[in-house]
Amino acid sequence: MDVLRRRDGGPAGMCPTALPRTRPARLTDGITSGADPPLESLVTSTVDMLARQPFLAGLTDHQLGLLGPLASRSMFHAGNRIFSQGTPAEQFWLITDGSVYLDSEVPGYDNFVLETVGAGSVLGWSWLFPPYRWHFGAVAVTTTNAVTFDGALVRALCQRDPGLGYELTTRFLHVMGDRLQSARRRFEDCQRLSGHRGDV
Repeated sequence: MDVLRRRDGGPAGMCPTALPRTRPARLTDGITSGADPPLESLVTSTVDMLARQPFLAGLTDHQLGLLGPLASRSMFHAGNRIFSQGTPAEQFWLITDGSVYLDSEVPGYDNFVLETVGAGSVLGWSWLFPPYRWHFGAVAVTTTNAVTFDGALVRALCQRDPGLGYELTTRFLHVMGDRLQSARRRFEDCQRLSGHRGDV
């Protein structure tokens, strides 16, 4: 791990890897150009793709069919910032290829990495719970492809279909718990290695 330095230049001890310089994310549609395929074919293809995502494992074909029309495809180049801590949370992503840093803003220090998530992981849970703002930030480490969902549309769908709402909420609560515990451990490690004490 790199040595994290304060903005005044002094060392802060060994802490999680400092983030690379980032640039704004650019989203690209994963559907190739040319003649548009039939809508039914697109929906079927999307449902099949969603069925292969670990986060959605166990959902019924009907539930996947409800999510299918809300899904789109995105690509983030290495170094793209996907979202920033404290900004409105409006989407979530299922990562199909690549990897993403989760980072946190620590007063007096550069951002540092809390966790790296990769293919098969879900990215983003703050869209589900008020005040709908990101608790962490995210930056693509490598070129990353993902399935994108609009948070407001998925929340509305969950209200119309309580069974699907229960399944998704339960899964996101597990993710939220794991991510918060991981962040706490990283903060504690940073404090210990920097020679500081006190609760996080």
